[in-house]
Amino acid sequence: MLELHCHTTCSDGTLTPSQLVEAAVRAGVSALAITDHDTLAGWSEAIATAQAYNLEIVPGVELSTVHHGRSLHILGFYPDANQLTAPLSERLEGRKRRAMQMVANLEALGYPIELPELPEGMALARPHLAQAVVKAGHFQSTREVFDVLLGDDQPAYVHYEKFSIDEGIDLLRNCGGVPVWAHPYLFRGGEVEEVLRELVDAGLMGIEVYHPNHSPKQIRHLQALGREYGLLITGGSDYHGPSPDGRIPCSTQLNMLNLPLSLLEPIKQAARNL
Repeated sequence: MLELHCHTTCSDGTLTPSQLVEAAVRAGVSALAITDHDTLAGWSEAIATAQAYNLEIVPGVELSTVHHGRSLHILGFYPDANQLTAPLSERLEGRKRRAMQMVANLEALGYPIELPELPEGMALARPHLAQAVVKAGHFQSTREVFDVLLGDDQPAYVHYEKFSIDEGIDLLRNCGGVPVWAHPYLFRGGEVEEVLRELVDAGLMGIEVYHPNHSPKQIRHLQALGREYGLLITGGSDYHGPSPDGRIPCSTQLNMLNLPLSLLEPIKQAARNL
């Protein structure tokens, strides 16, 4: 079975790349995409671990862009790491600047924390800040922190630094990556049909149809849109691992969508043709 959307501790996941590989094998996954936010840091460890299990690793990334003033994520599959690593370094620096502003916002609201230190190449994200808030004793769970402080439109939240969908798609394609719109129905900056048209005009090649947050009706509509625009169809659990504080059960599970491996070959072919 196929998993084309998963995260590790290299961004906002709670399992290391090796742990994610082992969990995927236990769940019956045959091909696993590592799609951390704005970093490729988890690839090497995942690939090395997967060799012992005969698990195929699909190298990927989830790129953070801004469209209509809202965060829009673009998955990229099979990019050339040698070409993409350097451009992504600025995205990682932008994440650090954003995190510093959120730390300042938290302090101004009466919730001082220490900014977590992450190894080089790791993507600093809101879950890291939420964990720091819990560690400081301000809240009991990271879910509460998001609900009150760090969720979209909450008082400590800071938007991503502007990086347009055109810039993101161009970056991925120029580095040999296949750009795919991640979880379209989670985007809050416009109607899916209108935004998809803009993304296709910018060079989008695929759409994530299968996602835990998509209803059966939404999945059917995305399938139809994919056929209309001739897009690649992908899907994944968007797995981030167990809750870091152990208080909230994980909302997704590996292999929960039971996606067939047949979805992968067209993506590989598209990457070869770039």
